[in-house]
Amino acid sequence: MQNTLKNIGMSITLSVALFLSSCTEQVKETPKDEKFELTDAVLERLQIDTVKGADNQTDINFSAKITANEEKMAKIYPMVSGQLQNVPAKLGDRVDKGQLLATMTSAEMAGFDKEAISSSAELRNAQHNLKLTEDLYNSGLASARELEQAKNELLVKQAEDKRSRSILNLNGGNKNGIYTLRSPLSGFIIEKNVTSNMQVRPDNNQNLFTVADLSDVWALINIYESDISKVKEGDEVNISILSYPDKPFKGRISKIYNMLDNDSKVMNARVLINNPGYLLKPGMMASVQINTKNGTSLPSVNANCLIFDNNKYFVLVLDKVKKIRIQEIELGRKFEDKTYVSKGLNAGDRVVASKQLFLYDSLKP
Repeated sequence: MQNTLKNIGMSITLSVALFLSSCTEQVKETPKDEKFELTDAVLERLQIDTVKGADNQTDINFSAKITANEEKMAKIYPMVSGQLQNVPAKLGDRVDKGQLLATMTSAEMAGFDKEAISSSAELRNAQHNLKLTEDLYNSGLASARELEQAKNELLVKQAEDKRSRSILNLNGGNKNGIYTLRSPLSGFIIEKNVTSNMQVRPDNNQNLFTVADLSDVWALINIYESDISKVKEGDEVNISILSYPDKPFKGRISKIYNMLDNDSKVMNARVLINNPGYLLKPGMMASVQINTKNGTSLPSVNANCLIFDNNKYFVLVLDKVKKIRIQEIELGRKFEDKTYVSKGLNAGDRVVASKQLFLYDSLKP
């Protein structure tokens, strides 16, 4: 019995030893994974970005609206009441200075016309009376006092005639009670609030036409409170318009309106833009990019190059011998698609900008 148990124990011990030996051999025979290497073929397919230097500049984007230059714009109101008869001017028309916009009949104009006719007749009478008095004075039949009165009467009638004609000309200078509205400048009709047979009154606060010279226009920028300190008069701007995506427009901030809108809580700034060919139309929406000082002197890299892992940021740096290494970085700040790096990168470093997640997984220990 004892011999049997001893034989069984020896058999178990031998089996365990053989099993352990077999496991050890299998571990030794398992080859290690080969380290990932960057080939020229892979490198050619990668996008490489260069870390930019600390230029202390930031691009800020704002929404804006194209408007007419108010310094080259005229709102046209009626000087008299009446009824519109003919309105040849249409919204969007290009007009010249002095061009007829509308005509209307007006009782007030008829009164002005009557006054001009009466003053003209009285002036002729005063001129005739002076000549007659001078002849009588020269013949000794009129006194010096009578001659002086005739001269004074002529001066009064001349002044009345001049006043009545000025009023008539100011209100259209036409006869038969016709009042004409003419454009005070060359430009485009950008607003029209009249139709034929419409009754108008001078105490109405709505203008009949707005004419604007669109050879240059304004872009009114909406600036939120958080960005007010970043924008200064004289800052350069790049303007993009949906209608012309491939045509850039440039300008400078010419004025900042130092007040906030109570409803939108934005402050406006304006940019004067040359408008050759009248491509820019009032009412167009625009995107304005302002290049301004950001107060941060840090190198920057495109945010698409970053890798976030275990609450840390990394980039893949390509060295001079075309080898890739993982570089941990610390962020100073992020703005839109640009990241400012406070530690880990220098200006001129080249970083991988495509397929970086795949490469990172292959290279990390």
